Amino acid sequence: MICLGIESTSHTFGCGIVSSKKKILSDTRDMLKTEKGGIIPIDAAKHHRKVGKRIIEEAILKAKYPKIDLISFSRSPGLPPSLHEGRKIALEFGKEMNLPIIGVNHVASHLSSAHFHTKVKDPIYLFVSGANTQILILENKRFHQVGESLDLAIGNALDKFAREIGLGFPGGPKIEELAKKGSYSELPYIVKGMDLSFSGIITKAADLLMKGNKKEDLCFSLQETCFSMLTEVSERAMANCGKKELVLIGGVAANRRLREMLTIMCNERKAKFYSVPLEYSGDHGAMIAYQGILEYNSGSKIKTDVSPYERVEEIEVTWKYLEHF
Repeated sequence: MICLGIESTSHTFGCGIVSSKKKILSDTRDMLKTEKGGIIPIDAAKHHRKVGKRIIEEAILKAKYPKIDLISFSRSPGLPPSLHEGRKIALEFGKEMNLPIIGVNHVASHLSSAHFHTKVKDPIYLFVSGANTQILILENKRFHQVGESLDLAIGNALDKFAREIGLGFPGGPKIEELAKKGSYSELPYIVKGMDLSFSGIITKAADLLMKGNKKEDLCFSLQETCFSMLTEVSERAMANCGKKELVLIGGVAANRRLREMLTIMCNERKAKFYSVPLEYSGDHGAMIAYQGILEYNSGSKIKTDVSPYERVEEIEVTWKYLEHF
């Protein structure tokens, strides 16, 4: 089976074509970027409408015009205007090609990508992106959250501070570069059991900026503090749940310092650390295509609506990554 997947939950419109033999035939995408400020949802939808057809055509061309059997699209969660635009494009393309269509959960697609790209078996999932900071496990056909951010997700936190210092969107990669030139300034460290809070850290960093602290020092300190918090709760989750594997997924997984901290922690625990390849850590259509194949082949109920606030814990995992699931 060959599936064409469309990703449109937020700032990126992506199209990926994947075979059921776990081979990515093509992966094309276009991200909305700004010089100042963050994402305005309606602007993201306009961006997707503008680039969607071109991105899909490029994906088909790069895949050398394969015989497509299925179309999947990201139906949840995400920015409502972006989700609706992606759905509209998927339905139009499906009608034109007379193909079945299935909507999938964006977060579940990220989690599945860990099994597509790595040899992970039964891990703690650390999912860190613009809109998500979750620590999850898979048990009894459900993803269960064992920890999360109580306010800002880590990606949004980094982007918010990037706006404070005029870096535009996306801010995470620019903060990572500035951090290489900085040194430590003390910031709040907020871990509450298995949960985290980033809002107060950003407020304090912005206050120190106003008081004259160098932005390079604040970028370094922000990374060191926030990533130490993520490392702590990940280690606690592994200990509490008896897991010997940790896998890092989501857009913030592209940060080299975060991967370094988690690698050190896992080595000290004699545990295995996995991370999706940098190229596939962010939002992309290939993960939507793979999730579509998993769910379609498992007989999952086909949904073609949009559900902006659906949580991954609500979904029954009818598909299998490995036999013991």
